[in-house]
Amino acid sequence: MYEQKYATLNNGVKLPMLGLGTFKMESGKQTVEAVKFALQTGYRHIDTAMIYQNEESVGQGILESEIRREDVFITSKVWNDQQGYESTLKAFEESLKRLSTEYLDLYLIHWPQKISCETWKALEELYEKGKVRAIGVSNFKIKHLEQLIQSAKIVPMINQVEFHPQLVQEDLMDYCSKHKIQVEAWSPLMHGKVIELPISQKLSEKYHKSIAQIVLRWEIQMGVVTIPKSVNEARIKENFDIFQFKLSDDDMKKISDLNTGVRIGPDPDWMYMF
Repeated sequence: MYEQKYATLNNGVKLPMLGLGTFKMESGKQTVEAVKFALQTGYRHIDTAMIYQNEESVGQGILESEIRREDVFITSKVWNDQQGYESTLKAFEESLKRLSTEYLDLYLIHWPQKISCETWKALEELYEKGKVRAIGVSNFKIKHLEQLIQSAKIVPMINQVEFHPQLVQEDLMDYCSKHKIQVEAWSPLMHGKVIELPISQKLSEKYHKSIAQIVLRWEIQMGVVTIPKSVNEARIKENFDIFQFKLSDDDMKKISDLNTGVRIGPDPDWMYMF
């Protein structure tokens, strides 16, 4: 069993640094088995969302793993057309039912929207009532965070954003660090394109690890929680085997220097409804 590492959120809740992402995992047996295998391998952090349409399968996989509910960190998200105070409260309850759980460990606003401040009030209420252990946002740039924080009672605990060697977003990282907002990475392996990055093969040979393991280890050492997605058991296991080696400062810098600001996914400004 590999030794998992944890991030401590600004409310004291501990979040496993490595989790299983489930974006584009279709509802059904494949997702159930992937979640089940990941948990049996040692993962304790599963990330899903209403829009992924696989919450029921994720919940079933958690149940079938026979890992205690309190030992699994479950994240879901409210989608854009469900935002708003009342509709968010309803969306949250629907996610709970699909996941077959009485509470969530983390609930996020999936993308910044015009009414995100109203949505955030609903998340604050859910948190204060103990229905969710931590609340946060996803895909928020600095300007979106500033707008939210102005009217918030609670500062977000997480900002889940696209993060990989070509998109480091240093200014956003610094802002989140200043406000004690933990950064979490989606698309940490650039949809598999990390194998095309220069120097990756050299580092793979140096550390006797796969390119994916090198990049995931870089992200963990950057202090970024990361959630690689895979339904392949060998790859799920491989992605988890990153806690028994460490990249040198020089090699960390080599990977960080690959930053070009190029996105794999949508720019949050494109998703913002003015």
